[in-house]
Amino acid sequence: MRRIFACLTALALITPIGGQAQTNEPPHAWLFGTWTGGLFPVPSTLTPEACFGQPVVIFTRDVVLRATLTEATYTQRVIETARTDPGTTNFRFAPAGTGAVGLLGLAGPGPQAGFGCENDNVLHVQRRSDNNITFPGCLEFSYPLVRCGSR
Repeated sequence: MRRIFACLTALALITPIGGQAQTNEPPHAWLFGTWTGGLFPVPSTLTPEACFGQPVVIFTRDVVLRATLTEATYTQRVIETARTDPGTTNFRFAPAGTGAVGLLGLAGPGPQAGFGCENDNVLHVQRRSDNNITFPGCLEFSYPLVRCGSR
């Protein structure tokens, strides 16, 4: 009986409150993947293939990539911090590059665009559902975004 009690006590000590298992995922892991919209309304007939073919925002563990209307390549922003509260995630990015000389003396990336928030190094994400988000206060993304592959 003592052995069972000791095992239950040890289990209670290593199990987080609420019984949820701890993971090594960052707080913004719920955003991982590709999203479309934001710059434009998402068409109701959008196929997953079309969405994956040209996503607008991609969230990963260390970076957030975003498309712009004027560039053929994605702007990559390195995540400095991510703080998640119920229903929101706030990112602070490493300061944007300035177009310094890169490898082999070639021009490096130009200035990295922000998201139209109060400054180029922040992004606010509001969760509307598992597959629908908005960037409140970020003028360049005035429409909701939809997770690719969720339809």
